Amino acid sequence: MSPELPLLEDERAGLRADCASCFGLCCVALAFTASSDFAVNKDAGKPCTNLQADFRCGIHRDLRSNGFQGCTVYDCFGAGQHVSQGTFDGTDWRQDPATARKMFDVFPIMRQLHELLWYLADARSRSRTAPIAAELDRAYAKTEGLTQGSPEALAETDVAAHRQDVNVLLLRTSELVRKEITNGKGGKGGKGGKKKQRRGADLIGARLRNADLHGADLRGAYLIGADLNGADLRTADLIGADFRDADLRGADLTDALFLTQSQVNAARGDDRTKLPTSLNRPGHWSEAARP
Repeated sequence: MSPELPLLEDERAGLRADCASCFGLCCVALAFTASSDFAVNKDAGKPCTNLQADFRCGIHRDLRSNGFQGCTVYDCFGAGQHVSQGTFDGTDWRQDPATARKMFDVFPIMRQLHELLWYLADARSRSRTAPIAAELDRAYAKTEGLTQGSPEALAETDVAAHRQDVNVLLLRTSELVRKEITNGKGGKGGKGGKKKQRRGADLIGARLRNADLHGADLRGAYLIGADLNGADLRTADLIGADFRDADLRGADLTDALFLTQSQVNAARGDDRTKLPTSLNRPGHWSEAARP
């Protein structure tokens, strides 16, 4: 890791949501549709009825019981405070309609860039990525540079193209980190190889209790409602995996690759679930969820 760039802990600190420093952007800029995740419809650019004058949520402690489960799952990767206090220098969207429109347009772009920074920070923290360390450093610096742009520059950013470039490095990271395991040198019983290549797999409601998924490729896998109770997910590549309502009670996600707070928040777990140190245990997980 290059000495010019911040240490991992400093990187991750800036990629965690700080709602107290944000102008409630996720509660205004984004649209949502009445569903099991949201109790009402809301158009993009329109403040949620639960948003208070101080930009705090009026039902924050009771979001789930009031039908706003989607709010408890969402994570902006720190984009909210960056746009509020950095890009727009502390000027909130209520002060100027023109500023409001720009701010709402920039917020989702900033979130995507911060998500890429989260993945790159993870990749840079792995000792096995030494062969591509310089490339990862450059990609991190370039992505961070994009986040420092003006509202106009951010609005013109081709995030899709940049994501493709970064993804090449993330795929290489996955290969390097999981190499020994997938070659049969790790995991329970030494089983690896094809059985662990589940990229984009439809595993909705799958029975994977106590499954050996150590070092598995689960990129983009649909794990909605899957039973992963007690599963070994150590060092598994989980980028883009859908964990909505997945049972992670007692599962081991130690050192899981590219796991995000949003994915964890969407799942069900308990005090036995082992998470990477970079993530927090969701408040809605409890011992009461044990079988």
